[in-house]
Amino acid sequence: MKRLLPFIIILIVLGAAVGSAMYFTRTTPGSSATRNNAPATSATASNAQPAPVTGVAGADPPHTLGSPNAPARLEEFGDFQCPPCGLFHPILQQMHNEFGDKLQITFREFPLYPNHQHSVVAASAAEAAGLQGKFWEMHDLLYEHQNDWKDKFDVRPIFEGYAKQIGLDVDRWKQDSVSEQVARRITSDGNRGHSMGVKGTPTVFLNGREVAFENLPAEKLRPILQAVINSGGR
Repeated sequence: MKRLLPFIIILIVLGAAVGSAMYFTRTTPGSSATRNNAPATSATASNAQPAPVTGVAGADPPHTLGSPNAPARLEEFGDFQCPPCGLFHPILQQMHNEFGDKLQITFREFPLYPNHQHSVVAASAAEAAGLQGKFWEMHDLLYEHQNDWKDKFDVRPIFEGYAKQIGLDVDRWKQDSVSEQVARRITSDGNRGHSMGVKGTPTVFLNGREVAFENLPAEKLRPILQAVINSGGR
């Protein structure tokens, strides 16, 4: 029972996600169609400027790429089992490569369980890797191989293989993945997401303003990022 407690804590905090199943009847970031049941702020016209959202604090320290002084600060709330998140992953990699230290990327855990039955285990695998300084390595493997594990009955042996591949102390990683420390990080990110009105994934904020889902494809996101950079972060 003690080993299950961290997962129970996570599921209680993220329980609001249960009602979001219809969120995934939308299109993916690479599609030109409009999604259904998107978060209310995502329906905002692409040229609108909603007020920045602050929200409560998330896991500290957060997982970030890029300079803390970057004029463009992008925060993604993601679920490793979410297909649109998997498609958004290479877009973010592309933006990171193009903009370098002018763009800071932060990833927040927002597993949508039970819609995605392995989402909490995947989030825990990534956070446990982060305790050994290899969050992004596990993050990338989980997304790049999403189709290899998302429909499996038991994903633990697959994730353990990823842990070995990136050079983790596997015994420590296995212990950390069911630890209260990892559970607290996931629940803290979940609390932050809920406080900012996140209902589904991927939900992306740029300098505190939600980016409409239809603006997440690379050809639309790129000019938005460039405009924020050109304005010095405004």
